[in-house]
Amino acid sequence: MSAPRGSGLARRLVQLYGGLVLYGVSIALQLRAGLGLAPWDVLNQGVSRHTGMSIGTVTIAIGALVLLLWIPMRQRPGLGTISNVLVIGLMVDATLRVVPAPPATLWVRIPLLLFAVVLCGAATGLYIAPRFGPGPRDGLMTGLHRRTGRSVRLVRTCIEVLVLVTGFVLGGTVGVGTVLFAVGIGPLAQFFLRFFEIPGAARKERPEEPSGEPATERANVPERALPTEPVHECPDPV
Repeated sequence: MSAPRGSGLARRLVQLYGGLVLYGVSIALQLRAGLGLAPWDVLNQGVSRHTGMSIGTVTIAIGALVLLLWIPMRQRPGLGTISNVLVIGLMVDATLRVVPAPPATLWVRIPLLLFAVVLCGAATGLYIAPRFGPGPRDGLMTGLHRRTGRSVRLVRTCIEVLVLVTGFVLGGTVGVGTVLFAVGIGPLAQFFLRFFEIPGAARKERPEEPSGEPATERANVPERALPTEPVHECPDPV
């Protein structure tokens, strides 16, 4: 029947965009906490400091550049892929405009960081569950996995380390938040992915070995976090 079908699509779209919005908010809150960021956000922040562009704009630009790397690997983007590139960056800037920097005390910044990481895990599960396609960073990971024959874990680790080191050299913030994200985003994204799972959502072929985390799809995990974009993904994502 057409009614249930349309209802299912509506739910998937709400989850997709709701998750991407919350993912962008979580990145902004991690920035406000000032205690360390996820690897791709360390890179985004470092590039932002050297170019004068907002971190949201840099997030969109780097996502688009990563998407171009899909072409030689013959990866095909989905609605979730394109939406990931645009929505997360826009929400990072929007949130930073309305959420002021907290006091320098750790009693405020640590709870803010913890909340941001949990929110990122929830956002990752929310936007990956509809299965509208991986985020650009997750697609890069799975594409290199197929092209090189190397394990997803190895490919993801190499990408994350390269991105983290580059971002740190450019002035991005690395700290306890970076470690907390790396350790926590995978389990959180996995938990929330089960919680937000949509029965009947189209399942795409997964790589033979999980990437580990975020996202981040983490990893995107979201993309920035999970096995196959938000990983941003996390949906990275992010």
